Amino acid sequence: MVNELLDGHVSLDVECLDRIYLNGYVPNLQVAGQVVSFLRDHLGHTIPSPAILERIGTAFRHSVTAFAADEHVPVVHFGKDDRKIEVMRRYLAAQAATGRSGVAAIGVAQEFQNVFAASKRTSGNAVWFSFYKADRRVTCFYFYLWDEQFGPAFIKVCSYFPYPIKVWVNGHEWAKRQATQAGVEFSALSNGFATAGDPAALQAICDRLGPADIQAFADHWLERLPLPLTVADQAAGYWWELSLRQVETSRTIVFDAPRRARAFVEALVADNLDLGRPDNVELIFTGKRPGGRGRPIKHDVCKTSVITRDTQVSVNAYFKHSRIKQYLKDGRALRIETVVNSAKDLGCQRRLPNLAELQTKARAANTRLLNTERVGQGCVLASPAFERVALTSVTADGRRAPALRFGDPRVMALLGALCLSLNAVLGFTNRSLRAQVSHLLGQHYGINQMSYDLGRLRLNGLIDRLDHSNLYRLTADGQRVAIFYTKLYQRLLRPLLAADTPPAPPQLREALATIDHHITGYITAAGLGNAA
Repeated sequence: MVNELLDGHVSLDVECLDRIYLNGYVPNLQVAGQVVSFLRDHLGHTIPSPAILERIGTAFRHSVTAFAADEHVPVVHFGKDDRKIEVMRRYLAAQAATGRSGVAAIGVAQEFQNVFAASKRTSGNAVWFSFYKADRRVTCFYFYLWDEQFGPAFIKVCSYFPYPIKVWVNGHEWAKRQATQAGVEFSALSNGFATAGDPAALQAICDRLGPADIQAFADHWLERLPLPLTVADQAAGYWWELSLRQVETSRTIVFDAPRRARAFVEALVADNLDLGRPDNVELIFTGKRPGGRGRPIKHDVCKTSVITRDTQVSVNAYFKHSRIKQYLKDGRALRIETVVNSAKDLGCQRRLPNLAELQTKARAANTRLLNTERVGQGCVLASPAFERVALTSVTADGRRAPALRFGDPRVMALLGALCLSLNAVLGFTNRSLRAQVSHLLGQHYGINQMSYDLGRLRLNGLIDRLDHSNLYRLTADGQRVAIFYTKLYQRLLRPLLAADTPPAPPQLREALATIDHHITGYITAAGLGNAA
């Protein structure tokens, strides 16, 4: 069903950056000594007092009020439970209707931020201050923007030192405006594309969005908004750099009819969620991995869950701080989305210039997930391929490849764990896979056993080890073997062995009883009774 729908009923398949959320920080205002240098060497104050920072913050808050009055921009105070984008939606729509870039509204919120606090010490007539980072509830300003290139966006500015900022843009909204300017006809989903007159041209536009476009957007607005740092501060090197906070990389597959999209999701849920899992559709696997030198041991958490709201289904696979999700978009498209909440989860650095590398890896994860789901359909192994894995064999270079015997509990647990979507998409380590196998096996499964089994998998060509890492990935043969073994065992062998008892259908139980009666007759006629 999955392959049939993907091969015969897809009208549009497009990959694009979706929501992009960035941190803005001043690199040389991150430790206490840099605060002192800023106050004394840059601003010229003899005593680096927190009162100076308070004056800067107060002046910034006044400048926001003046800006709002001069530009006739509404100021909205957010309530505790407000969804900010919903509150601001009508203001953004009003600004969009003008067709011009501008500040739609300014939101004001009290939020906890990691800022510098100060402690005072005295000795006789001498007074000095110490600065340290702490979480404080402070005023933050949300500048909601409508931009001619990016559409709706916002920049959040904290009013307290060192003035961290946040920048939020949407890649699909950017692509829509670029497509309009390029004359590429399209119809839109709520956040994406439903149709395109020239799909290849649309994909080329989506591929074009990169760090330079986002940096240009930020630079444009930081020149126009009221800010706590001045032009003189910028000239002295005190200015914001952008880093990746959350990046969503999506693949949208639009089907030729809504019923096809629904059928795909139903087939996906039916075909994949029981593989490698005992009796339930949500399972958390926890395994330890060592931290860096001098750091404590950390825990990896992998979780897969199915979330239903009314008739909507969302399939989420969590890994560390990030996740991959699949869901129906507007009832007619499949959206696959890798949501990266820490660039290091995919082995990338956090600064904005690394966005291209992160997007490449996230798109590859989306593709591997879809390919894994394709392999799950029609994964029958030809007899020679089954025998090569199930029996001891010899590799092309003459090495002995130990067997992975079908039905052996340890082998079934091992291959069941390999069926997990996260292992197929992101890969796995000795530690992470060992925790999963141990859970499925229901008993202790040691590191030496795991090392031996990884060797068996490699010699049989089912996994590869990535260069210069401890990470393993399934090969195409590995995906087929893992899914074939697991499906054959869980969906055929186990149910058929238990088919003589409810809840097996009465017709099947009657047929098995007839077979058993005839076999018993043959045994009796042959004089092969029970052993004494």
